[in-house]
Amino acid sequence: MQENENKDRRLKSFKHMKELMTTYYINAKTAEQTGRKVAWVTSGAPVEILHAMDVIPIYPENHAAMCGVQKMGVELQQAAEAKGFSMDLCSYARTDIGSIYTGKSPVFGLPRPDFMVACNNICTTVVKWYEVVSRIYQCPVFMVDMPFLTSGPQEHIVSYVADQMRELIRFVEQQTGKRFEEDRFLDVLMKSMETTQLWSDILDACTHRPAPMSCFDAFIHIGPIVTLRGTQECCDYYKILKQELNERIRQGIGAVPDERHRLVWDNLPIWFNLKDLSDKLAEWNTVLVAATYADSWCAKVYAGEGAVDIDSVLKQLATAYLLPYINNGFAERVRLLKNMLVKYQADGFLMHSDRSCKPYSLGQYLIRDELARQTGIPGLVIEADMTDPRQYAEAPTMNRIQAYLESLAGR
Repeated sequence: MQENENKDRRLKSFKHMKELMTTYYINAKTAEQTGRKVAWVTSGAPVEILHAMDVIPIYPENHAAMCGVQKMGVELQQAAEAKGFSMDLCSYARTDIGSIYTGKSPVFGLPRPDFMVACNNICTTVVKWYEVVSRIYQCPVFMVDMPFLTSGPQEHIVSYVADQMRELIRFVEQQTGKRFEEDRFLDVLMKSMETTQLWSDILDACTHRPAPMSCFDAFIHIGPIVTLRGTQECCDYYKILKQELNERIRQGIGAVPDERHRLVWDNLPIWFNLKDLSDKLAEWNTVLVAATYADSWCAKVYAGEGAVDIDSVLKQLATAYLLPYINNGFAERVRLLKNMLVKYQADGFLMHSDRSCKPYSLGQYLIRDELARQTGIPGLVIEADMTDPRQYAEAPTMNRIQAYLESLAGR
């Protein structure tokens, strides 16, 4: 009975997303036949520039997450480790490098890149990771350097990044043999802005009680905004998802039956444990209503107001890509998490101390204590890895979460 009820609560939009992402991968696999270029890019790279120049962006991070969900992570990571890559390296990097060496993948491998674009606003490992892959495939890599924000996106920092955006445009022109068209670029930016607003609205749906979806849903449905923001297909998809969530709100359908506890999640998902953790929290009448990871794609890349000046547009784009949660210092992370706790009426928060993602995990215990001091809301830090189950003790972790929820119930 419980299983049937859970099936009824699944988002029907998943079918549309699966079709969209399948088409995306087919287009990438057949890019050579259609005369298009393929660029491997990091999740925090200014993909709008690539879409505006008809380049298909491919995300090794997304691929590694899929490998984690499909329980393929350890095999691929061990293949990379056998080649000399340390277990201390990011499990995303080891997974993708292992996939290159073995040819194994849930999507039959990623297409060969014509060039690569990396951006260190979400990760510093990508600098060396992409250098390794560029040597394997003998293709060029462009690195966009994003300074870490300790006191917001100051003007000199924004200008520094905007200058690199201009260099990136020239680089892509050289790689594609195509001329950058400002009108096409602005059209892509407008679509990206619309998609970002839709994604924000979708996440905001969880401010309702009961929450019509959980962050486990958001972690899955995040795929299009990472890979296809700036395209009409992406806008159309999120309109469908938003409509479904609005209908669930009208009908009072929640992601978790008898919703009791509302939690905020910090850091990447534990991809290989996604379903088990989701089911267990639902069993405990607990819903994840917000996540810093999902919220990272809410920054608007372009305001679309005033006279069109490409220099000011690139500064707006630079500002947006400087703002991800992980690129901010301690005080800003505390502020953002505190706002989430209030906005979503959460009574607790879970922090995933991710062994692979050190920039995301650094300082979490201090952030937890500061949030508790400012809000009176206690948090729990659990230790794991996003795609390497060898770094995760499931039974003790579940026991700690259960004890934490029982403490919330007694408050």
